[in-house]
Amino acid sequence: MAEGRIIQSLSGYYDVDSGGEIHRCRGRGNFRKRKITPLVGDFVEFEEGYILDVLPRKNEMLRPPLANLDQGVLVCSAVEPEFHPLLLDRFLVRLEAEGIHTAICFSKMDIIDDGQYARLEQFALDYREIGYEVILTSADDKEGLNALRDLLDGKVSVFAGQSGVGKSSLLNRLDPDLQLKTGTISESLGRGKHTTRRVKLMPLDSGFVADTPGFSSIDFRGIETEDLSFYFPEMRERAGECKFRGCTHIAEPKCAVKRALEEGEIPEYRYEHYKQFFEEIQGQKRRY
Repeated sequence: MAEGRIIQSLSGYYDVDSGGEIHRCRGRGNFRKRKITPLVGDFVEFEEGYILDVLPRKNEMLRPPLANLDQGVLVCSAVEPEFHPLLLDRFLVRLEAEGIHTAICFSKMDIIDDGQYARLEQFALDYREIGYEVILTSADDKEGLNALRDLLDGKVSVFAGQSGVGKSSLLNRLDPDLQLKTGTISESLGRGKHTTRRVKLMPLDSGFVADTPGFSSIDFRGIETEDLSFYFPEMRERAGECKFRGCTHIAEPKCAVKRALEEGEIPEYRYEHYKQFFEEIQGQKRRY
């Protein structure tokens, strides 16, 4: 019996990387009865073309289905499509809830004017203050690409973000052998066309990277209102200073988060997004 990592799932078959050798396997017959679904990224035990067991996971993503990630890299386009911090915060909350360390990469920085650059730099400063690593780059920015390569080195990473932000283009510049398809922007919608179809872990230097299908919306299923502030790091670190335990940071008096907001320590747009997500989750619960 050998151990390896699933790097691709295709029509009931799994490609397992074991010491650099790829073995195509099927899942064991009783997996369905035991409600086990192997995911790309899973460490497994296998022999003679069959996966016998899936080892415990440290984390998992539902969309796309991936396991045992070291980090997520959220790619945001400076323009085409235009950067929206609301969408970035939705992704951040989702990845925080799944226990995945996340970095932020602003792409297409080479095609914006000075005013747009200053705006993006301010957002980058805000998110660095919160504790996120932020890289400003483009497919032709050698310094930015080197910073991105260092970020990915030795880790299992997932690239995620809105359609058309340039995820595949950046990865192709880091390793032309990947030959990932890149899409164009639909002018009528201002959205990218979906070009990434299947989920696969691809070797990149000494790590692995997954390019994911682009999408323009993400939901909060499985997240409770009482847990939401925990997925905003700047709120999480101040929660213990609030007067009331379980403070929602909305209507309660002597709230440390609202005090930090008033003193300019928390960006107002982050707090407004928190309130919007809070109401959205409440609305979902009422519907179901």
